[in-house]
Amino acid sequence: MHSKLIIIGSGPAGYTAGIYAARAMLNPLLFKGSQPGGQLTITTEVENWPGNEVIQGPDLMKNMEEHAKATGVNIIDDHVIEIQVDEQPFVIKSDKKKTYTANSIILATGAQAKWLGLPSESKFKGFGVSACATCDGFFYRNKEVVVIGGGNTAAEEAIFLTKFANKVTLIHRRNKLRAEAILQKRLLSNDKINVLWDHELVQVLGNDNPLGVTGIEVRNVNNQKVANINCDGVFIAIGHAPASELVIQKLKSHSGGYVVTDADSTKTSIPGIFAAGDITDSKYRQAVTSAGMGCMAALEAEQYLSEQDLD
Repeated sequence: MHSKLIIIGSGPAGYTAGIYAARAMLNPLLFKGSQPGGQLTITTEVENWPGNEVIQGPDLMKNMEEHAKATGVNIIDDHVIEIQVDEQPFVIKSDKKKTYTANSIILATGAQAKWLGLPSESKFKGFGVSACATCDGFFYRNKEVVVIGGGNTAAEEAIFLTKFANKVTLIHRRNKLRAEAILQKRLLSNDKINVLWDHELVQVLGNDNPLGVTGIEVRNVNNQKVANINCDGVFIAIGHAPASELVIQKLKSHSGGYVVTDADSTKTSIPGIFAAGDITDSKYRQAVTSAGMGCMAALEAEQYLSEQDLD
């Protein structure tokens, strides 16, 4: 199947690109991907989306999807496993073993949770270790949990978990948080949350049969003293990394795997391929900036196709 424009990803960047591309009569195909709706589908209250004082993340993404469908975006419930960029048209292969071609591609695959890389973290992943409080918080009703991290992600996860857990301990390796001021205020004023400063996670402790978490071992970064903390769940909240595996060896990228784009542009190192949202944005990483970049990518793709006499 051929399309002039294929959009990969269904977060704010992808859906916005789809809306603009459809309005430009480009008849875009949009792949939802392995996490339809992106990170906002695992977010609770969104309070900084213009026009909505407060809206649930999944509701915001549902609205975007419906808007995209209404403008004529062909949304495909599948995810891309390979992109061939050596020649035109570009070739795209999906998980459902289908092959597509496109004259232009917008990459809007977003980001995914980072992990610490500890063997014990991997061992208990899904059995007491999680990177998504929204997904798994319910399982810790009236229990004690810990959250690892000190940025916005960690603060949001810790605050959300107080809806279920009796006690939430935030472990941070520094002596101050990096989260936004309003999140810090909410976190530090919550009676259910205790912050353990200047500590790092050494390992997750637990049972083998059945597999489950019973606590963690932490180390003071100043004096190297080690201590154990009892808990039922561990939430890793150290941020996100760009989901750029599809193109990491094919497009120019910089530290952390973020796709490089031209200044004030979404153009990548290959003409006809554009990147928008968290796959390229290592600075702002906001839903509203991702949406703006999706708009830019669609407009630049339209211009590219027009110049190639492909619009």
